[in-house]
Amino acid sequence: MHSEYYEAIIQVRPADQEVLNFIYSKVYDRKAVFISKEIKVKTGIDLYISDQKFARSLGIRLKKVFGGTVKSTRSLYTFNKNESKKVYRVTVCYRLDNS
Repeated sequence: MHSEYYEAIIQVRPADQEVLNFIYSKVYDRKAVFISKEIKVKTGIDLYISDQKFARSLGIRLKKVFGGTVKSTRSLYTFNKNESKKVYRVTVCYRLDNS
């Protein structure tokens, strides 16, 4: 895999250092998962993750630990002709409550 490879995007809205540290520690614990890119946007931060299954489970963990809401969407990326499968990329949006 190359350094720009990703299967999922975790959007953290708004960017909270405690939440980001939690995400970094969970990614560090998994050897096969890495963050390929971080983009700071006006409303928070986007983390590009190399494993979509891990990203979805991380969204659920964030909701359990910090509260807030999680929305997950997928978009068609390509079609793998060798396996006759559709390949999707997932976006997990984690939004902290404003209370």
